[in-house]
Amino acid sequence: MSATTDGADGAAPGVPSAPVVPAEILRLRHSIDNIDGALMYLLAERFKCTRRVGELKAAGGLPPEDLTREHEQIARLGQIAADAGLDPALAEDFRSFIVTQVKHHHALIAARGDGDVPPLDIYS
Repeated sequence: MSATTDGADGAAPGVPSAPVVPAEILRLRHSIDNIDGALMYLLAERFKCTRRVGELKAAGGLPPEDLTREHEQIARLGQIAADAGLDPALAEDFRSFIVTQVKHHHALIAARGDGDVPPLDIYS
């Protein structure tokens, strides 16, 4: 049964008081919040890069997806996940979600046919 307060601590009378959260949990949550923020910035940077790749593919008439690269990435990221002690299936779910978004954006870019992208130099 939760403790209730008489209002002396600032809570409304009869309302259960919030449990005291240990300092270690608060510290860990702060780290988690920082990591989540860093992930958002990293994803934003990644999508900037993949958007440019999509523009270059569209300009060069290349398809929005590259299955060879995708299979290489699955293997590479699965190994990184395993080495890091992360379930490779979770890593693949995360990669799959991101790549699905990227492919969607690449298809939109290709369909839009913007002419502001320089021609792709396929020989470089």
